[in-house]
Amino acid sequence: MSLRAFIVEDSPVIRESLIETLQEVAGVEVHGFAECEDGGKTWLTQHSSDWDLAIVDLFLKNGNGLGVVEACGKRRPGQKVVVLTNYATNDIRERCARLGADAVFDKSNELDSLFDFCLTIRPGDGSEPVDGGNSKLNQSH
Repeated sequence: MSLRAFIVEDSPVIRESLIETLQEVAGVEVHGFAECEDGGKTWLTQHSSDWDLAIVDLFLKNGNGLGVVEACGKRRPGQKVVVLTNYATNDIRERCARLGADAVFDKSNELDSLFDFCLTIRPGDGSEPVDGGNSKLNQSH
């Protein structure tokens, strides 16, 4: 079983590169993405058993990633929420942790740490089985 991820990232270039690298380096299966806060919150809460990892950018076209992290506060045991940002200051790291993020990674110099983190997550921990027949990438705005 592959690690199932959902990405909240508004930059198509960063998102596509991240999806490709997550699949190649860490064997992560990306189930979908959102470009804004509302889309991320909606998908992650309505599909609560369909993901193991949420990767969230802080600065989005509409809204911000802090709201997404907070919305995942009542996630299932074993599900992880990480923030991937260009603004990984100590203050941001502390704020994200208070809202429930499991980790914060800097886009500019901590991508390898993100991939290593992905390798430590056991797919399906605390979640119900997922129908494996859907290979279409889901997008939520």
